[in-house]
Amino acid sequence: MKHQILVAGKPALAYAKTGTADYLKRLTRYGSYDLRHIKDGSSEDVSQRLREASTGTLRIVMDERGESLTTAQLTTKVKAWEMRGVKRASYLIGASDGHTEELRREADLIWALSPLTLQHELALVVLLEQLYRVATIQRGEPYHR
Repeated sequence: MKHQILVAGKPALAYAKTGTADYLKRLTRYGSYDLRHIKDGSSEDVSQRLREASTGTLRIVMDERGESLTTAQLTTKVKAWEMRGVKRASYLIGASDGHTEELRREADLIWALSPLTLQHELALVVLLEQLYRVATIQRGEPYHR
């Protein structure tokens, strides 16, 4: 399965740039993980761009009001998507004002990384770390203890 991470704006903070680069490099061993930055703007504009960029994929909307998943539960979901024949999944990180209701309704999953509202650069690093963790679990590697 190919994973596409779509995020509003580009990381400006040094820790986010470093963390993003590190996890993307690690993930290259495990499959296709593509990070695309969408032009930032209003919630409506960003949500529309995210919808267009994720057309034809399984949509996972990142939102603090979404479903809380353990890493094991996420791993189970990813395996189930693969077994169903899902070819591409898109993880959507929106603008600072969040996603529109329309985009949330069209999501296949609304996933909360935390009940806290996370700054989008931090959310990106946490998302990439969890995708890396899932990949290592699927390979039976010891990263996830």
